[in-house]
Amino acid sequence: MSLESSFESSLAASQALHLPRAGRQAPPPEAAASAPGLSRGALAGLLRFAGLLALLAAVAFFAVRVPSFLTPGNIGLILSQSAVLGILGLGLTLVLITGGSDVIRGGIDLSLAGTLGLAAAVFATLNQAGYGDAACVAATLATGLAVGALNALSVTWLRILPLLATLAVMNICAGLELVLTENTTVPAASPLIDALNLAGPFDLPVIGLVLVAAWLVLAVTLRFTPVGLRAYAVGGHPEAARAAGIALNRYVAGSYIVAGLLGGVAGILSVAFLNAATSGSADMLLPVIATAFLGRMFSRRLVPSVMGTLLAAVFLGALANGFQLLHVSSYWVNGIEGALILAVVGATSGLAQRGARP
Repeated sequence: MSLESSFESSLAASQALHLPRAGRQAPPPEAAASAPGLSRGALAGLLRFAGLLALLAAVAFFAVRVPSFLTPGNIGLILSQSAVLGILGLGLTLVLITGGSDVIRGGIDLSLAGTLGLAAAVFATLNQAGYGDAACVAATLATGLAVGALNALSVTWLRILPLLATLAVMNICAGLELVLTENTTVPAASPLIDALNLAGPFDLPVIGLVLVAAWLVLAVTLRFTPVGLRAYAVGGHPEAARAAGIALNRYVAGSYIVAGLLGGVAGILSVAFLNAATSGSADMLLPVIATAFLGRMFSRRLVPSVMGTLLAAVFLGALANGFQLLHVSSYWVNGIEGALILAVVGATSGLAQRGARP
């Protein structure tokens, strides 16, 4: 049983113990049998199946139309193309986990695309100035941490709505990126960049393996440590978490800081993949949101999960790669991402309302 599931079970038992006696009226058996939870669970399973089916259908379609789609070389390319998006999606997933499902007042971080652009600009600019890889990496990661800390400060201390706070920080990042790059492409070359573009174990690109490593660390932390249990508690049941003595602001702030750090990592990977820092990082905003929200369809209970985000990133990367191989405009990918966001948010909101009915 997962940590979040065990928390929900203990929460339900705790709530039952603390209900006033006058309110403890067990529903009749026929009412329990027709409770909305059963139908909601069935619908949740159906949506999850639909997500997996869509992934398999896309892979099968491209494999039939383009025989080279499933070759080891192209699979490695898909993983490389998904790395930056996946890293940013993992960061947003952490914010969604601790902030809750309310898009307006809950967890959201619109600054991740801006963090990517600024971090890439810092790395490439220092590289051009002659600094070594260690200094460039340290400054880039520090930039990501600073952006995450600014988000955390704005949300937890200044009490600004996350939607507005992270939107403002995104514009700050975009402005600083333009100051550093002067809206031009800044090339970069170093031993680290060369190493990231090499093939690692199983002939998979090192860039893609960084994504897998980040997912593995977060998955283990969220599933097998008290930190993960408390993070899900803060986002899913804040009042119960507060009553249990959990410092909510500490976990919310931590999620923004870690997301900023992952934005710095994504900036390094972006420079390695493109051999330069380029403008237009704001275009990553929609794909990042799509990745995190689409990942909910791959989770068991339609909640944000790092495994679901990883699958969603690979799914969107496969779509982009397949369209490239078929010589179809990449603009179609943006339209599909928007449609997927609407579908997932609409479906999960409908299920939440269905579960909330008396």
